Amino acid sequence: MSYFPENDPSLTTTSLLNTSSILITNANLLTMEGVTIEQGWIHIVDGKIVGLGDTTEWETYKSQLSNISNTRIIDAQNRLVSPGLIDPHTHIGIDEEGIGWEGADYNETSEAVTPHLRALDGINPYDEGFVDAARTGVTTVQVLPGSANVIGGLMCCLKVLPGSTVEQMVVLHPSGLKMALGENPKKYHGVASGRAPLTRMGIAGIIREQLVQAQHYVAQQQSIEVEQSRPSPPRNLRMEALGLALEKKIPVRFHAHRADDIATALRLGHEFDLDITIEHTTDGIKIAKELASSGRYCSVGPTLSSRSKVELRNLSWETYPALYQAGVPISITTDHPVLPIQYLPTSAKMAIQAGLPLDAAWEALTIQAARHLHLADSTGSLKVGKDADIVIWNTHPLTDSGEVALTMAGGQITFAQSEPQL
Repeated sequence: MSYFPENDPSLTTTSLLNTSSILITNANLLTMEGVTIEQGWIHIVDGKIVGLGDTTEWETYKSQLSNISNTRIIDAQNRLVSPGLIDPHTHIGIDEEGIGWEGADYNETSEAVTPHLRALDGINPYDEGFVDAARTGVTTVQVLPGSANVIGGLMCCLKVLPGSTVEQMVVLHPSGLKMALGENPKKYHGVASGRAPLTRMGIAGIIREQLVQAQHYVAQQQSIEVEQSRPSPPRNLRMEALGLALEKKIPVRFHAHRADDIATALRLGHEFDLDITIEHTTDGIKIAKELASSGRYCSVGPTLSSRSKVELRNLSWETYPALYQAGVPISITTDHPVLPIQYLPTSAKMAIQAGLPLDAAWEALTIQAARHLHLADSTGSLKVGKDADIVIWNTHPLTDSGEVALTMAGGQITFAQSEPQL
């Protein structure tokens, strides 16, 4: 029998803003933990999932609680409830919409090598894109510097909490170091200014040169720590950022569309023993075997866009099922605002139409994206101990025209339809 909270006098519905305890009932839970729970429930306290199960487990769970009064009750009305969606590659807040050059803070094109820059310093948390993300069911995003530079800087992961400060939104900083191969660095530096890099050889050479310099810097710092008698040299923020990548404290995230650029990323990762991911992976279908054997995570997209440059000539929805079938761990990106973030579910639907299995599409939007970001311990699935990143859908978003009824990020409700619809 379904559990209806209004029939239980021990539970008191309180206002949304004054409670740290929320109970979602009558939910069809897509957990992304290998099980779907019909007529399930989720208990959230202080932004974390502290309990979930089916109706047969409720009474046992309830009996173990000392007090669950003052709990906000949300009746999902037998709707689908999933983990929050994750976009692992965006420029949200750092490339603002509707503003023009004043909101374009994602490419510092004054030089080609800027590892010391931090996307965190350019994010406007009041960008309308965050509101659109919440309305779409997106609860976590990674924000990267742009791809104009060979080495673009440090990135961060945010909870989508419209109206909050960046400090309140950050869940991982830095979450990686941006490097870009191919057309963009050649265009913004070689073609536009006549300075290096003018070629793909130049791009790879600059990356090697910088990493070797950083190896010496890291070795020097380590020897000073051992000896303790030598004075420390002045800090070098550029080398420190590269050192984080060399020590595998953060991944290097390579912007790479063409198959040869993807191969270069794999080569550099092997040469310097880096933790790398491939970003965009447009030509991944040509190099699927190599990607699969490398074990590298790949974000794919944005595919719902035009072939606006040479590297996008092979843009295809077939890339998603081909990579999945080859065994490549994939996630889906909009590269917002290249493709507005509200089209993330639409992108998954298009990949499904091209042959990507439904389960794989859900994984790409949730748990695989969380793994891509090294956040799978805290988000990407509905599991006790993880953040309460949860979406209630009015109908299924990938097989139907389902829309978001409610989005919750870290236990905070960031979007909700009017109360009668919940």
